[in-house]
Amino acid sequence: MAMEIEMKRKADEYSVVPAKKTRHEISVVGSREKAVVTSSVPRTSNLYAPIMLLEGHQGEIFTAKFHPEGKHLASAGFDRQIFIWNVYGQCENVMVMSGHTGAIMELCFSPDGSHLYTCATDNTVAVWDVPTGIRIKKLKGHANFVNSVSGARRGPELLVSASDDNTIKLWDARKRNPIASFDSSYPVTSVLFNDTAEKIISGGIDNVIKVWDIRNKQISYKIKGHTDTVTGMALSHDGWYLVSNGAEGAARVWDVRPLPAAAAAADRCVKLLAGHAHNYERNLLRCAWARDGSKVAAGSADRFVYVWDTTTRRVLYKLPGHNGSVNAVDFHPHEPILLSASSDKQIYLGEIDQ
Repeated sequence: MAMEIEMKRKADEYSVVPAKKTRHEISVVGSREKAVVTSSVPRTSNLYAPIMLLEGHQGEIFTAKFHPEGKHLASAGFDRQIFIWNVYGQCENVMVMSGHTGAIMELCFSPDGSHLYTCATDNTVAVWDVPTGIRIKKLKGHANFVNSVSGARRGPELLVSASDDNTIKLWDARKRNPIASFDSSYPVTSVLFNDTAEKIISGGIDNVIKVWDIRNKQISYKIKGHTDTVTGMALSHDGWYLVSNGAEGAARVWDVRPLPAAAAAADRCVKLLAGHAHNYERNLLRCAWARDGSKVAAGSADRFVYVWDTTTRRVLYKLPGHNGSVNAVDFHPHEPILLSASSDKQIYLGEIDQ
């Protein structure tokens, strides 16, 4: 179920930073399901209202992503179900996909949006056909919880997954068994491909980001700087920069462009972003890039959504509304819309400035 949020309750309840950039007001008529936009401030997106609330999950939401076309989004979490939602109109739930027997930790779409990849605490990775909602592959190979899954941006349908069993596994989505395995020595909490899918980037409880060469299965170089678990990572659209979320309460932007061998181990941290928080729950708080590279966002245990300007490192938005840890964030592929998903079982879609 989706409903618009009454923003008149508090003058600053859904304000952004700085406060003078407060967005539209919505007054509720008769019930919470009817809203009238009363603000004359120009809208920045095609959302039905400046802020939309999506409800339906029966447990904590750990992961949520926009479909590449931008008309739908997927979410999943502790209740083991994958929800597909409309982004526009009343944001109806249009499909529920079931099959995992453990909490779903992460999901992502294939580049063309036809497939959805998920991983869960049932030690499996799954491939789903998005139009029909049918699970077409159940990939077994991990011996413990699978924390992260990601797909290649181009080329064959390659997947990479990371687990508490200390391994990273490379999969061909058309086959049932992993085509390669990498031993990380420690539980791995986040993993993805570089832009060309020639390398795998991983982060885990040893606080180190490792870049692996798929061809020789060796570590090309290590990136050090975090002092606690790397809970989430995201690659910029151009593939040049990586943002990582660390449990010490810092997000870092790294230069991951190819460098000469002699310089490969150089300090690659180009930005340090602060403000958000992690806590004793130790949730895997994910992060995301805006498509144009001007902003990054990260989940936070303090119930706020944080968005930074990647040039100035300034917090552009500190968005309240959730009643639990914000575990996942994502930027819409075409419009200035931010998604956030939380342990409070709720998802927000909100307009931001262009």
